[in-house]
Amino acid sequence: MTLTLEWYDEREGSDEAKEAGWKELLERLLKLAGESEGVEAGVVSLTLTDDEGIRELNREHRGLDKPTDVLSFPMREPGADEPEIRYDDDYETVEEELDGDDGLEADGFDPFAEMLGDIVISVPRMHEQAEEYGHSADRELGFLFVHGFLHLLGYDHMTEEEEKTMIAKQEAVLSKAGLSR
Repeated sequence: MTLTLEWYDEREGSDEAKEAGWKELLERLLKLAGESEGVEAGVVSLTLTDDEGIRELNREHRGLDKPTDVLSFPMREPGADEPEIRYDDDYETVEEELDGDDGLEADGFDPFAEMLGDIVISVPRMHEQAEEYGHSADRELGFLFVHGFLHLLGYDHMTEEEEKTMIAKQEAVLSKAGLSR
């Protein structure tokens, strides 16, 4: 089993030339962040959107009627026990459709991997922040993605101590990926 990134782009008119390496970058960051947190398997869904798309989600889920840079939606509550999974006859049908002996489909997707959650990033906000902080769009995208991933694992930054922990973890992963400030 492995960590898998599901990629969705809800934007219109994205700049494919400038964004060509994003998927590979984020897959590498997912692997590095997973390794640093001891997470070996699971699925993370990433959606790239615009300010209006993330504003709607922010309003609906957090009661804040304004755009933000990143939102995370973990699939499990922190500390929740893993539910027992019971398979019925459908299990055998799905298993027969798998291509390899490792239980993975041809594209590497594991249909039985745990869904860790969803990350949504506002690309316009990401570009604004990259310019504001004086670093590359890749670095800001990576920062937001790793930040979102840590939220999926239960990390938060409500206190100064939590924020210091989260920032240190983010910077360690970004540094390993060559995306230091």
